[in-house]
Amino acid sequence: MPDVIVVGAGPVGMLLAAELTRRGVDVTVLERRERSGDGSRAIGLHAPVLAALEAGGATDRILADAVRVSQGEARSDGELLGVVRFDRLPARHPYVATLPQALTERALAHGAPPPLRGTSVTRVTPRPTEVRLETAGPRGHGELSAPLVVIAGGVGARELVFRPEALRRTSYPDRYLMSDADVPGRTDAEVAVVHLAASGVLESFPLPGDRRRFVAWDAPPAREDGGFDEPEARLHRLRAAMRERGETDAADAITDATGFRVRRVLAPQLRRGRVVVIGDAAHEISPIGGQGMNLGLLDAATLAPLLADWIRSGAEPAAALAIWERDRLRSARTAGRLAAVNMRLGRPVSPVTHAIRTRVLGRVLAATGSLVPNAYAMGLDAAAR
Repeated sequence: MPDVIVVGAGPVGMLLAAELTRRGVDVTVLERRERSGDGSRAIGLHAPVLAALEAGGATDRILADAVRVSQGEARSDGELLGVVRFDRLPARHPYVATLPQALTERALAHGAPPPLRGTSVTRVTPRPTEVRLETAGPRGHGELSAPLVVIAGGVGARELVFRPEALRRTSYPDRYLMSDADVPGRTDAEVAVVHLAASGVLESFPLPGDRRRFVAWDAPPAREDGGFDEPEARLHRLRAAMRERGETDAADAITDATGFRVRRVLAPQLRRGRVVVIGDAAHEISPIGGQGMNLGLLDAATLAPLLADWIRSGAEPAAALAIWERDRLRSARTAGRLAAVNMRLGRPVSPVTHAIRTRVLGRVLAATGSLVPNAYAMGLDAAAR
């Protein structure tokens, strides 16, 4: 019997497994997917996460390949509204490190045991001294148990521990298009850019190898037959949005576009006895703002020493876990509110409202000093204290 079973082999689950292993804890990781995904989803790692990963060596592995984004710019109609300076923050890592998620996962998983892939957890049963899991896989149904179980399997694992009516859900009408492109020779190669327009926002983030990630607000479906969401239609709309905002060369470079919608889901609690829930399984927020994966990584990094102490001593660190749960729930609420503000700022508005919005935003960026960059770099997270 392992000391801890981690359900989910994404970045959050593998970081937790690596941190527990580093502390001498015997860990088993279960993953329903047969193989790791190749797509580049979350790309930015913020200062508190980089600080939390230093002891295990993940920070050095990440920074060896990442772009260090020291500032962001807000632009409107080709004009600069303001600059967000991450490099002036009082942090050990005053920048956002951007890296494709597959490379981030590799850096985080260093030292963790390989996951048991193709294994789905179908039921979680807490008991006084252990947690029993029922599983299904290529070899049929099975049963595993461990003194502690952590659910880190993302949205799909949520139903293992929460009833749907127990979760706070907020659905948003916003839709976005996303693509990565090769854009060599840019003068702003290490600057994050937010283009505000009356027709909606376009975000542009640096990636290693002269690449950039582009995310644009997208209009709602125009018809019910699905043609609106065909790959060619998505690509056409994203290219049009990029050209409208002055990103013509990059628009010509993209070859496909994916679409996504956003919602906010917050769990009322993160643990019940010997079962703990972290990452997207516990708190799902809009990716606009780039804090979702970071929230989960901080969940894992701050939870690992508490679980290791529990295993070593045999005594539940109840008070410390209660403080951890309170802080992580508070941080998730804060990140969710910030993501909602980001979405409101990026929605289409009338030309008059757009003019007012850009004028006000320019003044805010000029007057608030480090407040805005601190918020966007997760300086408000409890783990950043």
